[in-house]
Amino acid sequence: MASLLTPTSTPTGNLLFWVCLCAMVSGLQTLVPNGQKHSVKVTVSTLPTVQTTAFTRADPVHGNGGTIGCANKGGCEIYCSFCVNMTAQDCYEWLVNHWCNYNFIVAMDSINSTDWCSLEKVKSAYNNFTMCTETVADCLLVPWPNRFVEHKFVDIHATYFHDCPTEALRDPPPSIILALVMTPICLIPVMVVLVVLKTKNGDRRS
Repeated sequence: MASLLTPTSTPTGNLLFWVCLCAMVSGLQTLVPNGQKHSVKVTVSTLPTVQTTAFTRADPVHGNGGTIGCANKGGCEIYCSFCVNMTAQDCYEWLVNHWCNYNFIVAMDSINSTDWCSLEKVKSAYNNFTMCTETVADCLLVPWPNRFVEHKFVDIHATYFHDCPTEALRDPPPSIILALVMTPICLIPVMVVLVVLKTKNGDRRS
């Protein structure tokens, strides 16, 4: 009896399934307006794109292609824009000479030469020069510190700070040396006496 009902019930169930599916699809299409249908299709077909930029070392007019490394930091594009037909090291030296060093010279010229040996007076200009050389090096992916920067600091010290007095390291007075040496020597017998007295007191109590 079950075998006779199976062939007839299966096509009926399939037919009902397809009828219900078609009704649902047509109902969904009527619920969505035409304008929204178009926007949905555009939204689905449009994929998000990631924009990447690369800094070119030379302009197309000059004809020298290639790219130069430039760190992805704020303000680095300004420094990297000067690196036309130059290597990273050459561009770094040019920026340090014409930007960092120039600003340092202007700052030092605004200070009275008699105050050049005052740390409070020159600290701001000196720190700004140091930070400038480090920032440019980070943007151009050049190691810092480097030999060129070391030479620049030597030149700065020779130009502005060569007359500043320096305190040479010297030995402390003999009296201080004697006190530092004799203090632990004198403490050793005192500690020994205290240990002996403590031991005797402990033996008497026991």
